[in-house]
Formats: sequence, structure tokens, C-alpha cells
Amino acid sequence: MNKLLSGTTFKILLLLVFIAPVAATAQTDKEFYGRPSYWRPYDQRGLNVFETNKTPDTLAFEGPRVRIGAGFTQQYQNLKSKNTAVNNQGINKLYPISPGFMTAMANLFLDIQLADGIRLNVTTYLSTRHHNEAWVKGGYIQFDKLPFKGKFWTKLMDVATIKVGHMEVNYGDAHFRRSDAGQALYNPFMESYIMDAFATEIGGEVFLQKNGFFGMLALTGGMIKGSVDSATQGMVNGEIIDANTNRNPSIILKGGFDKQVAEKLRVRLSGSLYHNSSNSGSGLTLYGGDRAGSNYQNVVEKWKDASGAVQASTAVAFSGRLNPGFTKKVNAIMLNGFLKTGGLELLGTYETAKGRNKTEKDERTATQLAGDVVYRFGTSENFFVGARYNTAKAQLNGINNDVKVNRMALAGGYFITKNILMKGEYVVQKYKDFPTTDYRNGGKFSGYLVEAVIGF
Repeated sequence: MNKLLSGTTFKILLLLVFIAPVAATAQTDKEFYGRPSYWRPYDQRGLNVFETNKTPDTLAFEGPRVRIGAGFTQQYQNLKSKNTAVNNQGINKLYPISPGFMTAMANLFLDIQLADGIRLNVTTYLSTRHHNEAWVKGGYIQFDKLPFKGKFWTKLMDVATIKVGHMEVNYGDAHFRRSDAGQALYNPFMESYIMDAFATEIGGEVFLQKNGFFGMLALTGGMIKGSVDSATQGMVNGEIIDANTNRNPSIILKGGFDKQVAEKLRVRLSGSLYHNSSNSGSGLTLYGGDRAGSNYQNVVEKWKDASGAVQASTAVAFSGRLNPGFTKKVNAIMLNGFLKTGGLELLGTYETAKGRNKTEKDERTATQLAGDVVYRFGTSENFFVGARYNTAKAQLNGINNDVKVNRMALAGGYFITKNILMKGEYVVQKYKDFPTTDYRNGGKFSGYLVEAVIGF
């Protein structure tokens, strides 16, 4: 049942309805509705924003202020999926699907300016593909200024941004462009990459930037949630496979260059590393940390689970993705290149990862390539068309050979206002080299989707 307007979510929306006008009226800068400093807008102004910059804020701090924002997404899907199961029968029968609307998804954003250059963000998933009930995605505090006197601190914070909390880890650039439940306005396409490197983890990061160059060091707990439970050894049939029960932190490094080198030319190059040598809690979730779900619903998913029971929709919430399952140990590198000249945008991604789970002795590898070409036009670049090619290859646990997944997507959209987006996509995705006993053997889905998005 759609719980978008029920229970806790209904109370939150009521709060939004009654508080928002009061908050807006209380601000001296009505145009920006009490916006925080050093912040990425949730509307069209947030396109192609990666990390927040250090441009001095023009909105004077006159005391704490609160901004309430939201993202809403409603989608219609007309996709067909198939595999090599004859007449879609037998143990590899796929989840039957037909054209229809997906449950609407919604996010709630609270941004609080606590002090000059210090802001707090809390994001809540009100309704998503994976969880219809409200879930807190995470929250963090961001320092672009420090309340310490002295030339050293002023000079440091001219180039530094410090974030601490339970937050989206800054590995790679793809996560800045992906759809995140109700907040799908930044993404010109419908879905994230096939290997979706996205996770929310507890930790902190220091980001330095000057004259277009940037670098970052972050440490996190490596897990989607905190845990103080004792860790267990990795065992298979009574045999100890992995006796290491250390719960090591994840280390994330990032560096690159991002600059408007000419009036109509912006260039960005970045490289990222995610490293964790041992995590024995609830497991690493770099490629499985999304709690919202895929925007491709129930495509190439098995009809029944291993026990023979029909799978619930939430159990197949990540359709179209490939998770290599590196839950014990992982080393991942992502290289990104972004270029915008006039209305033309090019984004390229290369990713390689190596790791294993705690019941494996040997490490496995996975690689991914992706390329986006998007052209924006109109008086305010409010129209766009685009194409994406994405391919992933991985060694999966229990499969002897490499498997491959390829996707081609064509998209177009129109910003009716800076807050309202209509977009559509035609997509073809194919699964290759999966064993004949696997439901993804000969798998393919194709068709179109239409999506309406509101962000403010």
C-alpha cells in the first residue's frame, strides 16, 4: 500500500505545509527562501554542481535560519523483460510486469544555518521504491568557517570544507548525477549506473580547493549504519575461511581539477579511491548502499526466491543493477572526466574494483565504463536531449566466468520551471555470459519510461 500520505509521513507533510510559509516570511532574502550558505540547490540551479565551492556568501548571517525543501518523483514505466526460459516458465521464470505507474517517491530536505559558515543537513526518504515508510537517509554538519579567531583559521577555511556525520560518501563523481528516490532532477536519465557506487556512512571528510585544484581525505566506518556488535569469523560448512574479525575504517581519497577555463568552457577531471581492508560487521555497502531503489521496476528479476515463495516487490528493489558483493574487503578506483562547452555536456567514467565477501578466500574483480552525451538548449537551457552507454563486467561469487551487463539509453526532457522537470527515456539493457542455470541467462529488458520531477 502506498503510505506516502499516511502515518509519520502525513505528519511531516503537514509540518511542511504550515512551517514553510512562516519560514519564508521570516527571511529578509525572500528570493532565496532562507537558503543556507555553501549549498547545492535542489532545483535546476543544482545541475552540474559537484562539491560546494568556496565563493564568499552574499547572504549575510543574521541568526539561525531553516530551509525546508523536497523532491517528488512520479514515473510511468512501459518496459518488457525476457530471458532464455521457454515461454517464461520453469525455475528461471521472470517477474511478470506490465505497463503502469510506480509508487511516487518523495524526499524531505532540512537545511539549517546554525552559524556563519556552518550548516546542518538532514535528508529523509518519505516514500521510496524499497521503503514506502519514512526513513532518514542521513545528516551531517558542514563547516566552511570555524568559530575560532586567528589568521591561521581564516586562511585554512578559505580553502577547506569539513563535513562530519552520517552522509553520502564522496567517492567518484557519478553520485552527484544519480537519481536518489524523489530527488531525480539532477539526472538527465532515469537510472544510476549498472554498478551503483553509492553509500551513506558515518565519518568525516576534509575537502581542500584552490584555483581549480582540489583534494579530499575522508574516513568512515564503512557500513550503512553503526554497529557495536561483536564480529564473527567467515565460515563455510564448519570451516573457517576468514578468521579476521577486525572492523577497519574505510579510507577515501579524491583529487582533481575543476575550472571554468573560458566563458563557455568548463573542464573537470577527478580520481577517487575507496579502500577497506576488513569489515566484519553488517558488511561493506559501496555497491549496495542505496536504500531507495532502482527506477527500473521488477525488470529481469526472478519470480520466486530460493524457498519457492513469490518475491515481494521490495525484495527486487534494485532491478537493472549489478552488485559485485564486496562486503568484506574492497579496493575501488573511479576516474571521471566532465566537459561543458555551451550547451554540450560530456561525462566519462572508468571504474575498477577488487574485493570479496567473508566466506571467500580469493578476491574478485569488476570494471565499469560509462559515457554520457547531453545537449541542453533553449533560452535557459531548459530543454535537453542525451544518450548514455554503460557497460559492466564482473566476476561474481559462484560463477566461474566473467559476466557482462550493457545498457544503452536515449533521453530527453523539459524544465517547465526551474523546479519542475518532465523527462523520458528509451532504454535497452542486455545480460551476457550468465550460466544457463541463472535467471539472468540471455536476459534483456527494453522500453520507455516517462517521469515528472519536482525539486525545491
